[in-house]
Amino acid sequence: MPTTTQGSNGNYYEAKVDCGDKDTVGTWDYNAWELKLDHIETSSRCKVEFTSTLSKEDYEEYIKNGVALRRNTYRGKDITELWKNNKLYEQIKNGTFADIYVGDYIKDNSNRIWLIADLDNYLNSGDTQLIQHHATIIPATPLEYKKMNESATTEGGYYGSKMVTETLETMYTTYIEPAFKGHIIKYRNLLSDDINKDLPNKYNNIKGASNTWEWYDRKLDLMSEMNVYGTTVWSSSGYDTGIDNRQYAIFQLKPEFINSYGTTRFGYWLKDVSCLTSFASVYHYGNSSHDGGASDSRGVRPRFLIG
Repeated sequence: MPTTTQGSNGNYYEAKVDCGDKDTVGTWDYNAWELKLDHIETSSRCKVEFTSTLSKEDYEEYIKNGVALRRNTYRGKDITELWKNNKLYEQIKNGTFADIYVGDYIKDNSNRIWLIADLDNYLNSGDTQLIQHHATIIPATPLEYKKMNESATTEGGYYGSKMVTETLETMYTTYIEPAFKGHIIKYRNLLSDDINKDLPNKYNNIKGASNTWEWYDRKLDLMSEMNVYGTTVWSSSGYDTGIDNRQYAIFQLKPEFINSYGTTRFGYWLKDVSCLTSFASVYHYGNSSHDGGASDSRGVRPRFLIG
């Protein structure tokens, strides 16, 4: 929390705002530590009085409510300057997310756009508990178009795919590390690592389903159907999902971002095994897909955590 909210006597300050009898409404934002005004008139004057009657517990509750508000509000603001001066990371690490909202974006030095997809949405997950405050980042559009595997197979599950063993590692080095170096969070993810060729998927009409999983150290992964749609569609079994069992706030608030950004539409791979020959994907028309094989080239739109 900002140190300016606590006085030398250890008390937490409460701000009382009085804008007189006019229509102007003033409130104090403890996250950003600044005055917010609505219905401003040319002659508006507001008095701000600070008292030391706000308890630590009340202040921390206010911060939590502020984070919840930022997760449930789409803003779409360019916060590149916050990224350049490192204030972005300060606001994430202290857990206030003071000037960060879902849908805000960063334009890196190559003019690539990165979106704030969610805030603290993996907090306390993993077999090793993730306790770092974080923002979940996705590219606005696919980074490249690649295969999941050289042949139309899902053997080895998601973790055993060429996407994981080669492609994502290359993309991490090429695109992500240069833009967010030193601030990418390592986390633990539960990933499918094998399939049963003869086991029908959960729709009982296509053979091949993931049947084992394991915890792995990760910095970069594809999204799951749950992350995108808020439900499973073509996912073969419960082994596909792991901790990726919640929809990102950005897709709930701006569902058109699932398959488009601006006027550009696109499709991309997801991490869920769908059957023996293919993984689930988002189709550029907006529908959930499992057609084609794992050797088809589709968009790669991964996610990672910063803090």
